[in-house]
Amino acid sequence: MTVESEYDDRPWLASYPEGVPADFDFPQVPLTRLLDDAAAAFPAAVAVKADRAQLTYSELVARVDRLAGGLAGLGVDRGDRVALVLPNCPQHVESFFATLRLGATVVQCNPLATADELRRQLVDAAPTVVVCLDKSLATVEEIRRDAGVGAVVVTTLVDHWTAADRVRLRLPLPSSREQRRRLLEAVPSGSDVVRYRDLVSRSVPARQATVDPATDVAVLQYTGGTTGISKAAMLSHANLVANAYQMRLWLPEATSGEETTLVVLPLFHVYGLTLCLLSTVLLAGRLVLLPRFDANLLLDTIARERPTLMPGVPPIYHAVIDALRARRTDLSSIRVCVSGAMRLPTELQERFETVSGARLVEGYGTTEASPATHCNPVSGPRKAGSVGVPLPGTWARIVDADDPTVVLPPGTDGELVVRGPQVFLGYWNRPAPEVPAPAEQVLLADGWLLTGDIANMDADGFFTIVDRKKDLVIAGGFNIYPAEVESVILGLEGVADCCVIGLPDRYRGETVKAFVVPHQGADLTAEMVRDHCADVLSAYKVPRAVEFRDDLPRTVVGKALRRMLVAEELEKVGREQ
Repeated sequence: MTVESEYDDRPWLASYPEGVPADFDFPQVPLTRLLDDAAAAFPAAVAVKADRAQLTYSELVARVDRLAGGLAGLGVDRGDRVALVLPNCPQHVESFFATLRLGATVVQCNPLATADELRRQLVDAAPTVVVCLDKSLATVEEIRRDAGVGAVVVTTLVDHWTAADRVRLRLPLPSSREQRRRLLEAVPSGSDVVRYRDLVSRSVPARQATVDPATDVAVLQYTGGTTGISKAAMLSHANLVANAYQMRLWLPEATSGEETTLVVLPLFHVYGLTLCLLSTVLLAGRLVLLPRFDANLLLDTIARERPTLMPGVPPIYHAVIDALRARRTDLSSIRVCVSGAMRLPTELQERFETVSGARLVEGYGTTEASPATHCNPVSGPRKAGSVGVPLPGTWARIVDADDPTVVLPPGTDGELVVRGPQVFLGYWNRPAPEVPAPAEQVLLADGWLLTGDIANMDADGFFTIVDRKKDLVIAGGFNIYPAEVESVILGLEGVADCCVIGLPDRYRGETVKAFVVPHQGADLTAEMVRDHCADVLSAYKVPRAVEFRDDLPRTVVGKALRRMLVAEELEKVGREQ
């Protein structure tokens, strides 16, 4: 029994009852094939549930095909981009597959992004069409000319939730008729802003376009960079299909047509996209969508929908434990939870498994790998504190951080590099540099991906993340690039210099702190810095703490010593405890 990995003789392989052959080939098919196969095998099974609204697989495919026809009527063709500025809702699922049906590329956008953040992405991607929620319409309209957007399709949550549901979910309170009236008024006659429900109801279904799974880009997934400039990872159909299958192979006890995934992770994030949407559709399972994270709403949904799978991040599992102190909820339906995006504390893992009875395992991934590359076995041996072993079809090594051609032995810290069918095609509009920049995630000539993370591998083939080579803060599962926050702070009048770091946070994993050097005589306050950041950055990127200093510690070449500031803060916390 072997798995395509450099560590194919390790004990964890016993967790595979039938084994995975070393020469296993993942299907070279369009990503829409996952949906079509699920609908063919389980047409009457519920595919999507969003509170009281639900769609069977046959209904979902019919709506996807009509929406694809509508998008084609708006000028979308193979190779074009369609940007989705949507939260977790049925329209997100429909728009995602409808875009791929045409051979076009989905551009994943955060609906909570600021106008500046969204502008950078849309100008870079130049989508033919943007599909957005009515709340984002004004922002998209402001940007569309600069981005060369041909048409905007606007939808509203009222299409799927009743007034009573909106009150319970704390959504806008006007009646559905009033909200529809406001939406109609926002779309003047003859405008190239189109109502989503009209596009679905009035369009002729489209057929599947020809797609080359290996080379056609299915998704542009934006991620930051060490320079603070957002860039899009090009994920092919083959990349995402392979990663969905890799996670499916990791759940040997999952049963097609019978699983329910609680989707609290955002679908616009690659973690939610693959671990929730694609893996569940591959299983022909039921997607229960939550529009936002709220612990009580989450427990209500678990009690009502009885999910079997719940991918998440540590703050979600922590919030569930805290919420259970005030109320009782039966979590016994949940069998497997995969935690990623940030370190899973062993204590939290054990406490959650005790209160839920579920198996909570930690994994690892990166946007550039669609995203999953490692995970602890769901059944069989695991190692607390590690991110597990490579997924089927994935190769992993520890190499010298300064020379990736030097492979290091087990037990030695070095940079984690990975190779596999899920590794991306490269960055959109950014040719690969001849010389990799320090701390950048790049593809080497032989297909290995530099992850930018310092890790080690033990004698059993389990990997542990030790540190990050790149300057990255992960708060609540979201990546925050210090350079981006620093560039915003430097734009505030009176700021001479600044440095942004991440510090441990009990709930969010990490939180942002900014060290600011003001110009002499400048009248600055921490509130002014935070307010300025809030005008430009998403809320999770805004520094929670601001400290003013006369100067910053620096290297001999003048670069701020970020690690020294982190060490000082950790020492300060240690003294206070």
